[in-house]
Amino acid sequence: MARKSMILKPEQIKDNPFRAVGKDWMLISAGTQEAHNMMTASWGAWGVLWHRPVCFCFVRPNRHTYGFMEQNSFYTLNFFTEKYRKVLNFCGSKSGRDVNKVEATGLTVRSDKSGAVYFAQAHLVIVCKKIYAQRVDPRCFLDPSIEDNYPKKDYHQMYVGEVVRCLEP
Repeated sequence: MARKSMILKPEQIKDNPFRAVGKDWMLISAGTQEAHNMMTASWGAWGVLWHRPVCFCFVRPNRHTYGFMEQNSFYTLNFFTEKYRKVLNFCGSKSGRDVNKVEATGLTVRSDKSGAVYFAQAHLVIVCKKIYAQRVDPRCFLDPSIEDNYPKKDYHQMYVGEVVRCLEP
């Protein structure tokens, strides 16, 4: 029998965001049970903006996940233990256009009451409702070396999502 997910308040998250995002990585997922995609990311953040708990994530327009992010109101950030490093590597190196990542990795897809897709194997899932999106504008770089991250000029779309639910599946 599957264990029931525990719902947390954002303030109850024990993970260090610098480690969780930058070192451990995450899967960004968007879509529905019927049609979704996920991608590995190591850029993002969580905190408070506009008096709301929020998460930021960044998706390049050429990524398959981008269309799902644009078409859906909710997305999830899925955090895993080191045991899933191969899954994260796979999801960061393969496109959902070419391979069914869920079948290839054995992840179990679930959705919350908003319809947002997440993965049962994650130790932490943050469900976000999109409240702001903007393309990264290189004219705003105050440090010119940031441009080095964009040799193809494929600037990310930044999404700010209000945290609507935090789960420990």
